[in-house]
Amino acid sequence: MRMFSKIVLVTLISAAAARAEVDAKTARTWKAKCAACHGADGKGETDMGKTAKLADLASADWQKSKTDAQIKSVIESGATKNGVEMESYKDTLDAAQIAAVVQYIRTLK
Repeated sequence: MRMFSKIVLVTLISAAAARAEVDAKTARTWKAKCAACHGADGKGETDMGKTAKLADLASADWQKSKTDAQIKSVIESGATKNGVEMESYKDTLDAAQIAAVVQYIRTLK
């Protein structure tokens, strides 16, 4: 029984370490592609975010009002708000990266 517990523990630690690496990559993607406008915390309190009057992605109301598919669509297609254009990332991020960014946005709440 002890050996089984050790195996389970090692497996869980390995899975957590792999998850942390994915999260670190996604955090770097967020910082490089999104944070200039949306802010590191997703609140949109940057100069560009204020100009565009971006929503607070960390707010519970915003999180409830958007589906993952809607968020993914904006990342893939881009958007324009109050004259500020968000570029499309469908050619620079692959499907897995976009899905990871969507999940990263969900952690901002």
